[in-house]
Amino acid sequence: MRTGKINRLIKHFSRPGFLSQPSVAVSVLKAAPVLIPKLGQAESGSSGSQFSKTIALFGAVASGFLGCATIAYASDEAEHGLACPSYPWPHNGILSSYDHASVRRGHQVYQQVCSSCHSMSLISYRDLVGVAYSEEETKAMATEIEVVDGPSDEGETLTRPGKLSDCLPQPYANEQAARFANGGAYPPDLGLITKARHNGQNYVFALLTGYRDPPAGVTYNPYFPGGAIAMPKMLDDGAVEYEDGTPATEAQMGKDVVTFLSWAAEPEMEERKLMGFKWIFVLSLALLQAGYYRRTRWSVLRPHKVVLDVVK
Repeated sequence: MRTGKINRLIKHFSRPGFLSQPSVAVSVLKAAPVLIPKLGQAESGSSGSQFSKTIALFGAVASGFLGCATIAYASDEAEHGLACPSYPWPHNGILSSYDHASVRRGHQVYQQVCSSCHSMSLISYRDLVGVAYSEEETKAMATEIEVVDGPSDEGETLTRPGKLSDCLPQPYANEQAARFANGGAYPPDLGLITKARHNGQNYVFALLTGYRDPPAGVTYNPYFPGGAIAMPKMLDDGAVEYEDGTPATEAQMGKDVVTFLSWAAEPEMEERKLMGFKWIFVLSLALLQAGYYRRTRWSVLRPHKVVLDVVK
C-alpha cells in the first residue's frame, strides 16, 4: 500500500508544468529523507526488491526534476534578464506625490545624457510648467530649439523658435536614421518606458546602474534580456552638474531620471490620488451622517413589538 502511494506521488510530480518550477524539485529532495525511513519501516515485511526499485525510481525522478528545473531557471534568466530588485519609490504610496525637485533633476539628466538618442514624443514644454519649472523658465528653454514650420505665403518651409505647445525635440528624423546611427539598434521612446516594461521603474533603474565588466567586445548588462546591450553605460559619477548642488552620483542620477520618466508616463497621478482622497472623505461623511440619522431621527419609524399579557 505504501509503495502505491509513492507511485501516485511520482505521477503527481510528473505532470506538465513542474519542470519550470525549481522549488518543486527542491521540495521533493527535502521530503525524501523523511519519507524513505518511514517507508522502509513499513515495508520491512514485504518484498525488498520491489521496495528498492520504487526508492531508486523516486530518487531518479527527484534528481531529474532538479536538473531540469535548474536548466529551465537558467535559460529563463538568460532570456528575460536578471530579476530586478524592488526599490522604495517615494511616490508609490497611496497619498504620496512626486518629488518635484527630483523630477527637475531627472529632466536635466534626460536633457544632457539621454536626449541625444532617445525621444519623448508625448511630452511638450507646457507639461513641465508647474511641475519642474516656472512658465518663464520653460519659455526660455523652448526658445532654444528651432522648429520646422510652414509653409509660408510663398509656399516655403520656415523655421521658428520653439514655444510651449511644441513637443520635446527628437534626436532623429525617422527610425531608419536612428538605426543607422546606432549600429542597427533602435533607441525606444522614453515617454511610456516605465509602463511598457515589466516592473518598469525598478527595471529602468537596475538597467541604468547594473552594468558589469563585459566580455571582449560586448557591452554587458545582466538585467537586459540576453545580457548583450547596444547602449553603453551612460551614468557615471559627476556626469551632470545639478543646479541645486545635489551630488551627481550614479545612483542619484538613476533615481532622478526614473522619477522624471515615471512622471512623464503618468503625469495625472497626483490629481487622481487627490480626487480619490476627496471621494473617500465625502463617502466617510455620508456614512457618518447616515449612522447618526439611523440612531436618532429614524428610530421612531422602526416597528415595535407589542406583548399582550392575556393571563392577567
